[in-house]
This record gives sequence, C-alpha cells and structure tokens, in this order.
Amino acid sequence: MRSLLVAALVAAPFALGAAVAAPADDAAVGHEVTRFTDPAIIESSGLVVLGDDLAVTMNDSGDTARVFTVDLATGDTVGVTRFDGAADDLESLAPADAGHVWVGDTGDNGKDRPDITVTRVPVGRGDRTVTGETFHLTYPDGPHDAETLLAQPRTGRLFVVSKSPLGGAVYAAPAELRSTGENQLVKVATAPALATDGSFLPDGHHVLVRNYVMATVLTVPGWQPVAAFRLPEQKQGEGLGVRADGTVFLSSEGADQPVLRLDLPAQARAAIAAPPGAPVPTATAADPAPAKAAQHDDSGSGGGWVLALFGALGVLLLGGIVKLLRG
Repeated sequence: MRSLLVAALVAAPFALGAAVAAPADDAAVGHEVTRFTDPAIIESSGLVVLGDDLAVTMNDSGDTARVFTVDLATGDTVGVTRFDGAADDLESLAPADAGHVWVGDTGDNGKDRPDITVTRVPVGRGDRTVTGETFHLTYPDGPHDAETLLAQPRTGRLFVVSKSPLGGAVYAAPAELRSTGENQLVKVATAPALATDGSFLPDGHHVLVRNYVMATVLTVPGWQPVAAFRLPEQKQGEGLGVRADGTVFLSSEGADQPVLRLDLPAQARAAIAAPPGAPVPTATAADPAPAKAAQHDDSGSGGGWVLALFGALGVLLLGGIVKLLRG
C-alpha cells in the first residue's frame, strides 16, 4: 500500500504535465481485452504479446525468477517458466522468437549495480523450469535504472532504455552477445522521460516507448520522436507489448488489472506509416491537434519541457514523501 501511495503521488505531476502539454483529442483509446486472473500476477511490469492470443508478463522486484504466459481470451495463466539465477530487480521483457522471450533484470533504483542481465527463456503453454541463457551487460557511463528492453525485429539486437525523470537514454547491446564476461552497452540516443516499457513495431523502423501517462513514437535509426500521445488511465501503467500485426497492448501493476488493446491517434498512425526518412505528415486545418504531437520531444522542444518540469516537481515530491515515510 505504501509503495502504491508513493507511485500515485509521483505520477500525479506527470499526469498534470501531460494534460498541459498534449491536446485533449490527441489521446489513444483503450479497449479492455481481459484481466489477469492469476493472484500471483500483482505487479505486471513488462509485456510481450505472442501469436495465438498469448501474452507474457512478469512481476517486478520482489518476485522470484519466473514469467507467466497468459491466455488473452480468458485472462488465465496457462504456463509459468521458472529459470535459474537471481532476480535482483526484474523490470523488462522483450520478444526473442515465437517461443522465447528476453527477461531483463535491469532495475536499479539505487544506481549501484555493476552490471545488469538479460536471460533468454522459453515460454508458452505448460509449466517448465529451465536454466536460461543469461548475459551480463554494463553501461559505458555508470549504473542506471531501466525498465525498458527492446529487441529489433529481424536482427534480434537488444536495446536498453534507461528511466529518468528528465529524460533517459537508449543503449545498444553488441550485435552478438557473449555468454562469458561483460557485454558493453553503447549509448546511441536520448529517450523520453520515465520510460517504463516499450517495443519495436513490426516494421523495425519505429519504436513505441511509454511512461505512466504518455507514449512516444521514435524512428530507427536516428531515434527521433515523431509523435506523442496520452495513454488511457491505468492504476500504474507500465507494460507495453506489440503483436506481430502491429496491435498495441498495455498492462498495469496491481491485482486483477485489465489488459488494454490500444487504438492509436491518427497522427501516430501517420507517423508510423511514413517511409523511413520521410517528413512527418502534417495535420490538415480540420485536424490541428496531431501537428502539435508530431513536434513533441521529451528532450527539449514543444510540450516536452512542460512534462519534464512537472516531472522534476514529482521527484522533489518523492524525496519529501520518502523522508516522511521513513520518519
């Protein structure tokens, strides 16, 4: 309860900033698909959507090393994969192939971990216990907290997106991971503020990154923001997964929380449909709001500075709350 209170109070300034920065009609519409019925799923922090209407999620810090396969038609857990190794702070998931996911032990609230790990594990119907293929990653500029792990379609290359109130960074893993020793990450771009999850879109040239209240479409390569929009309200929205057909799904922390299918705003759809390197489509006179979304950049221009400002206030608020709770 205490952690949920802190999360709600910290998210509030960002929600207010988003309301100021984004037009009222530039918002995605969510449709409830199902709810997680498994009482063991209480902090869904990552989401991968497979074929056959299956989704994979896991709890964040505090749980054991396991992931859940859920039938989206019923919300029931139909498989649990347990794997060897410590689960310091599981925070992120990314697709590996039709029957495997990457599990990111990437959380680091204290920013004191010498490395982070990613583990490739099988998923699907049925329970299993596996060793898993674990790889160690290190940042080039010191520890970071991260809740977003991306896997590029076709190449399979992994990217880690750090989580920071004033904007994080995108780090690329080596094209070929070594199972022994450390794999050095390379910083390749800035990232939206407070990233809690994200996914490549099927074209491999666009990435969707979310935080608690907003989502941003980024181009790849270049990692430039081309659209941003508000997300439907969730208890503590963190998970985002994209099915092979491009359908976007969201999950949230908390027991018995819904999984949402997302209808993207027109400007986001237009930005994704644009060929790589093409100018972002502009809005017509009858549709002025998306043009503002296309200019949104959490690292500087447009309404991004508003979100960052309120985010900074949230950090200050968090500091005061933590002192009160500890006192």
